[in-house]
Amino acid sequence: MDPQAFIRLSIGSLGLRYPEKPGIHVLSSPCTCEIRLRGFPAQIASIPLLSSPEATPDSHNIASSFYLEKSDLKALLTPGCFYSPQACLEVVVFTGRKGSHCGVGVKRQQVGTFKLDVGPEWAEGKPVILFSGWIGIGKMKQETRKSVAELHLRVKLDPDPRYVFQFEDETKLSPQIVQIQGNIKQPIFSCKFSQDRVPQADPLNNYWSTSGDGSDLETERRERKGWKVKIHDLSGSAVAAAFMTTPFVPSTGCDHVARSNPGSWLIVRPDAFRPESWLPWGKLEAWRERGGTKDSIFIRFHLLSDGQDGGELLMSEILINAERGGEFFIDTDRQTTSNSNSTSNIPSPQSSGDFAGLSPAAGGFVMSCRVQGEGKRGKPMVQLAMRHVTCVEDAAIFMALAVAVDLSIEACKLFRRRIRRGSRHSW
Repeated sequence: MDPQAFIRLSIGSLGLRYPEKPGIHVLSSPCTCEIRLRGFPAQIASIPLLSSPEATPDSHNIASSFYLEKSDLKALLTPGCFYSPQACLEVVVFTGRKGSHCGVGVKRQQVGTFKLDVGPEWAEGKPVILFSGWIGIGKMKQETRKSVAELHLRVKLDPDPRYVFQFEDETKLSPQIVQIQGNIKQPIFSCKFSQDRVPQADPLNNYWSTSGDGSDLETERRERKGWKVKIHDLSGSAVAAAFMTTPFVPSTGCDHVARSNPGSWLIVRPDAFRPESWLPWGKLEAWRERGGTKDSIFIRFHLLSDGQDGGELLMSEILINAERGGEFFIDTDRQTTSNSNSTSNIPSPQSSGDFAGLSPAAGGFVMSCRVQGEGKRGKPMVQLAMRHVTCVEDAAIFMALAVAVDLSIEACKLFRRRIRRGSRHSW
């Protein structure tokens, strides 16, 4: 498998200081920054305020990352792109919060801006530190007798090659999965979707937890269960699978899958030491968040420990717009969950039994899956970081995860209420 070239632009080691001690109102105000790169959504990060002149922020701390592919770099390096002579990275620093407190408006104050022009070195595909250290970012008003603020940051470029895959059709139609390299599409996997209960001869039956014969039409109207997808390699061998362990059912008194009772999937891989057996690798939960006219699907993914303790490691919590769709991702630079343990070693998905470890401690992008909204013919697009894929089976387990994400959008659709006798409408 040949990867596509991507560049990771990381901004980290943030800190703010004043050569002369400012007033207490400045010290107590939160410091944030907007990190802007033309053509990409702005990202917001907090900045610690350093009181000691000798203090230096952690050089390994990453506050923000942008991922650029070949077309992005070409656009950024084109003169006059985005209505400005030259594209640049901007870090705009603020104190204070947006919004109001007790009805009194609180205005953010801009401290200053750091700018870094996009240059030819961005397209060379080599690791390079673009900036590292302290820099003055603005002058205070003379009458306040406050000195220049200084910003510490580290801006770095790293090659971050990825494998790009696409499902050739909707996941429910058991499509082929191809790898994309430029204009070339190479078949890599196929997937087989089924909605019936697992036959007794299928080893996945050991994990199955549903009950009933599934033939009751009213039951099917009120719950979605028994969905399963197997990922096969080109030889026809099953190399990964995803299946529902908890049905997607409407919670009491409502017409949707709620946070109190989410549906769930188990992602499994073959056991290298026991043929025809499977090992759990990850668990995905999903439910619907009501938001007036804009509902969202909440996706939560845990990696499961190989050990006997059955530990779980939270890797991603994502809201996806139910109507428009969106992106599910695993990226240690972009996670905002408070209980993610980014220093732990994560079991590798490899079916070879050689667990090299998917280490979030290394930081950065792991995978992404772009899915369509409800009622749209979705062909999920999946990207995987090359450093996390050492064999075909590694990629297969992420395809199974992508299927679970995609099918969760449909599984979380609103349920029709039971049709009353004498009424021609469902409610």
